[in-house]
Amino acid sequence: MPPKYTYFSDKEADGLNPDLMAMLDIARGKAGVPFFITSGLRTAEQNSGLQNAVSDSSHLTGHAVDLLCTDSVTRFAMLSGLLEAGFNRLGIYKNHIHCDNDPSKDPKVCWYVEGV
Repeated sequence: MPPKYTYFSDKEADGLNPDLMAMLDIARGKAGVPFFITSGLRTAEQNSGLQNAVSDSSHLTGHAVDLLCTDSVTRFAMLSGLLEAGFNRLGIYKNHIHCDNDPSKDPKVCWYVEGV
């Protein structure tokens, strides 16, 4: 059986929304840089132990991932790919980019968290 995604393994996609993963796969192809998922599906306990995590995090439903990103050139490529793939909920942090496709949240938002 062929893999479901071009750039992500089934293990990386485990517990994550299939539409989110399909969008991520497209975004990765468009960005032309590797995407490393640093946080995907979380339990409520895992989420509550994280600094700046919100109680209604989209990670709790498998509709969000955080992607490693530590430099501006990569950040631009990743953001371009994510936007082209249809993501409209993005968070920019010091060392990662948050993206989600949570249908229960407001679309067309981008936030920045300084120093985290």
